[in-house]
Amino acid sequence: MKRLHYLMIGILVGTVGFVPFDVWSMGSRVPAVGMQAEDFRLVDLEGKSQSLSQYRGKIVLVNFWATWCKPCTTEMPAMQASFDKLRDKGFVVLAINELEDDAKVREHIKQYGHTFPVLMDRDNKVANQFGVFGLPVSVFIDQEGRVQEYIKGGLLTEQKIDETVVRIQKQEPVKAASLR
Repeated sequence: MKRLHYLMIGILVGTVGFVPFDVWSMGSRVPAVGMQAEDFRLVDLEGKSQSLSQYRGKIVLVNFWATWCKPCTTEMPAMQASFDKLRDKGFVVLAINELEDDAKVREHIKQYGHTFPVLMDRDNKVANQFGVFGLPVSVFIDQEGRVQEYIKGGLLTEQKIDETVVRIQKQEPVKAASLR
């Protein structure tokens, strides 16, 4: 059995060249609701480095997406509307693009007029850190940096975002949810 395992790895490496497995691995550590979100640092479309911790004191919606993902792009107008309405009340959206070209992402954001920060996860490290397996994934993080809701799949609506932000502001009990 061990020989077969090594043979398969050899075939993979021989076929596609050396593949660093941490880049291609799928997310495995879905953060539990109520736990501290692990900090990260990524570059935005302007080339500036941003971290999750710089938004401490705000409610953060971390949204993992890609331009080719129809549900991802469908929910972005709701994210923009909530961002516009709630940013003066301590709400921010961090849209984390997975593995795509900057120019393609920049064109998409410009075309749809999104103004929230877009961060580039070029090596998929942050997606893996947050246990992302499939898109979209949305993670609501409270003012103290704790995960308050983890939503895999489905579509965020403006109402769902607004209700979640209000619940977090009121410090109501945390919950796990899925929009499926």
